[in-house]
Amino acid sequence: QVQLVESGGGLVQAGGSLRLSCVASGGTFSGYTMAWFRQAPGQEREFVACMYLSGSSTRYGDSVKGRFTISRDNAKNTLYLQMNSLKPEDTAAYYCAAVHGWTTAPVYDYWGQGTQVTVSS
Repeated sequence: QVQLVESGGGLVQAGGSLRLSCVASGGTFSGYTMAWFRQAPGQEREFVACMYLSGSSTRYGDSVKGRFTISRDNAKNTLYLQMNSLKPEDTAAYYCAAVHGWTTAPVYDYWGQGTQVTVSS
């Protein structure tokens, strides 16, 4: 069974940085895309960033492009989201997800439990 476990969330002031981690287990993830989504209270789940694991192709949501960077450490089976220049509107629960194939829609097969990021003004 695939399991995704996020960590690294917390409270940070506007302009600060956080790095989220997602440890994946239970599969080889060959041909998978892994992604970060976020959801603020009362809002729909929003695509943040994704990476195709076989070729390291990446894509970012418009609201985070230039500020966030998705990366991975294959030896640790870990996906990262480096978040810089954080804004209050980045406040949300952040979720790691995985799907066989490629999509930016919130139709992924596997989801982590989420980690809360709160950016204060």
